[in-house]
Order: sequence, then structure tokens, then C-alpha cells
Amino acid sequence: MGEPIKNTNAPHCGDFQILSVQIKRLCLKVGIGMGMIILLSFAILMLRFGALDGLLPEKTVPESIVYGEYDVSQLTASAENDLIKQGYEIFRNTPLHIGPKQTDSNQIFAGNNLACASCHLNGGTQLFAAPVIGVVKRFPQYRGREDKIGTIQERINGCMERSMNGRKMPEDNEAMVALVAYMDWLGKTAPSDGKIEGQGFVKLELPNRAVDLDHGKKVFEQQCTVCHGADGQGQKLADSDLYLYPPLWGPDSYNNGAGMTRVITAAEFIKGNMPFGTTYENPILTDEEAYDVAGFINQQLRPTKANREADFPDLVKKPVSTPYGPYVDPFSEEQHQLGPFQPIMEFYQKEYQLKKTK
Repeated sequence: MGEPIKNTNAPHCGDFQILSVQIKRLCLKVGIGMGMIILLSFAILMLRFGALDGLLPEKTVPESIVYGEYDVSQLTASAENDLIKQGYEIFRNTPLHIGPKQTDSNQIFAGNNLACASCHLNGGTQLFAAPVIGVVKRFPQYRGREDKIGTIQERINGCMERSMNGRKMPEDNEAMVALVAYMDWLGKTAPSDGKIEGQGFVKLELPNRAVDLDHGKKVFEQQCTVCHGADGQGQKLADSDLYLYPPLWGPDSYNNGAGMTRVITAAEFIKGNMPFGTTYENPILTDEEAYDVAGFINQQLRPTKANREADFPDLVKKPVSTPYGPYVDPFSEEQHQLGPFQPIMEFYQKEYQLKKTK
């Protein structure tokens, strides 16, 4: 008999080894792929619920969005959008709705004719002018002045009692609800923690000296009188009794319990926004000019806030440029008003390990 015919298509031992390696490689690729899908899904969930906000680079609101997309006139008609528009109107023309121009005395909460937009410029959207974009998302928030966790409504009422020299507004008041709706809408593109680029005010290099009031007066005369007047009483619109430029002192200005009475706070606001036409990118005043003119403005007479001594129950947390006592440090009220502030800051650093910047 001849030799048996060989089946050349039958698998060899080597073929099984190759096939085994290929299967292992395929399984490895499938496993890696599935693992990546699971990790990606987990990361998306973490981002969705804000769990990575503190780990990722801080998200910002691009300036183009701030200035290009916050036009309430473009909102369609709906109950929600009408409330936002109402909040914007109150924000811009506060005296007409909740101030002295309101004919219903029960709805008067602001005691002067300033508007929210007098300090929060461009409808609360101007960068480094205390923009309120994202502010609702930052609350509840701890506030040292009250030494408690407060709501956004309580923060607004802080402005009512101080910057507006008035009284608290009930949290369920229609105007309060509308203001919060407008501010909430402004934060539509802000990250979940509400922190944006341009939050608060610009920082400046504090001169290591007391305010020079004579120099501050000269800066005021050269840079501020064209809008605010030689007497600091502002300028009203030609066709109404509302301010085009607000008074900086006097009976219709913010009272002496407002945050703007702190020289450092006022100087930072002025540096990034004043005189008219200034931007934070192209300031007109030097740090020393902003510092001195802030001190000059805040030495002028203005309404008195009742019960200021109750502010900052924990006096250690009181800003160094708070212009009224009591204090927990040995420095005079005059130095807290006019500086130099560096020795006061050094005291808190040494005694309480607190690094204060304002």
C-alpha cells in the first residue's frame, strides 16, 4: 500500500499557538477599550455633578460672552423671561422701583437714588467692576461682616442697608425675586462654582504710606469732576431725575457702613474703572493716584449707618481698611481709614497668622 495522503489543510501545532496569541491580543484590546469607555463615562458623570471643579483649571467667562450675549431685549416672551427683564430694569433704574421715586411707600427699600448699576457697571457684566455674573452660584456663602453663612437675598439686603442707605427687602418681595432671577440668568454660562475671570476688582500695589489727601484732591479735580461735579454730587440725566453719574458723597450717596468706604476697596474699583473710559486692561490712574483719590472721597461727609459696631462679630476678620471701630488691634481709627495699612497687615500675620490684603 502507498503512503497515507496528508491533509495539508489540517491545523498544525504552530497554527494553534499563533491563533492563541491572536485571541489574547484581541481580548487585551477589547479589555483596554472597555476600560477606557468606563473611565470616560465616569469622568463625564464627575464633570456633570461638579466633582472635578476644584481639580481642573478654573473655567472663565470669555469677555465676548460677557459683552455680546447678555441682551435682555433678545429674550422671547415668557413668564420666566419677563421676570428676568423686570430684574434688569430694577437693576438699572433702582430708584423708580424700590427707591425714592417709587410712589408706593411700602415698596421703598433703597434710601438714596443710586442704582445697582452705579457700582456694578454695564448691568452687572463689566469685568473687575464687581460683576454679578455667576454670583448666585456662589451662595450660600460665608460673610465675615455677619460671621455667618448667608443667602444671596441676604447679600442683596446688605447692599440695600449700606450702599443704598435703605432697609431690608422681604425675600419673597416681587422685586427681590426679579433681581435674583436676573442675576441667576447672568450666570448661565458661569461654571458651577460661579467663579469667573474678572470677579471682584483689580489688585494694586498699595503705597507703603498714609493717603495723601492733598494729592487725592488734585486727582479728583483733574480726573473726576467732569462726571461727578466739583462738589462730588454727580450728574443727572437731562430728561429725568435719575443719575447719569452718581454722587460720591453727601446725603444721596452710599453710607459710611458700605464696603466702598474702605480705601483699599474703593482704590481697586477706581483703578480698574475710573475715570470714564478706563478698562482694567488699560488703566488711566496709577496705583498711587487711585489710592489717594479713594482716601479723599471717603473722607467726605455721607449718611451714617446705624449699629455699625455690630459688624464683624469676630473682629479678627475685620478688613484692615474698615474705617470704623471697634478693632482687635492697637491701631487708631485714623490709620484704619488712611493707612499706612502694611503695619496693620503685619500685626494680623504675626498675631493671628492671617494674611490680609484689604
